[in-house]
Amino acid sequence: MNTLVLGRTPYALIVLACAGLLGYAYYAEFVLGLEPCPLCMLQRLGFMIMGATALVAALHGPKSWGRWLYAIPFLGGAGWGLATAGRHVWLQNLPEDQVPDCGPGLYFMREFDFPFSEIVREAFTGAGECAEIDWSFLGLTFPGWALLWYVALTVFMLWASSTRSAAGSTSG
Repeated sequence: MNTLVLGRTPYALIVLACAGLLGYAYYAEFVLGLEPCPLCMLQRLGFMIMGATALVAALHGPKSWGRWLYAIPFLGGAGWGLATAGRHVWLQNLPEDQVPDCGPGLYFMREFDFPFSEIVREAFTGAGECAEIDWSFLGLTFPGWALLWYVALTVFMLWASSTRSAAGSTSG
């Protein structure tokens, strides 16, 4: 049996990946000076949900069907991240004349206590600043990398859960 799917290892790996991704996002914001757009901030939420779920699962060490219970909030965070990163990648690839108008900035909305639902709606419908590309690595922008990581972590979690289920409860 592959040791990547034994015991608490898959959860620990996911925690480390999410912590590393969030750490780099904060490094880019506070050290490199790259101001995140509303969709960037919302993408962080998905990694936080996935990482927190994996952390609790790593501490608990679920067996059998309990692994699939942790998959529910994990997949919720992954779905959130896939939706926000997918929207962000789409916005960045729109022709310039089709980019939506910019709405109020995220910091402005937070400072004036906009409801979370309004912030999310604005990010998905009028976040023209999200189409700007300030950073890329190997041809992918921040949201492109985030989308790739959301897919990879989701596939890994599903693979680890199904492989562990097939191995029985002795590897728990």
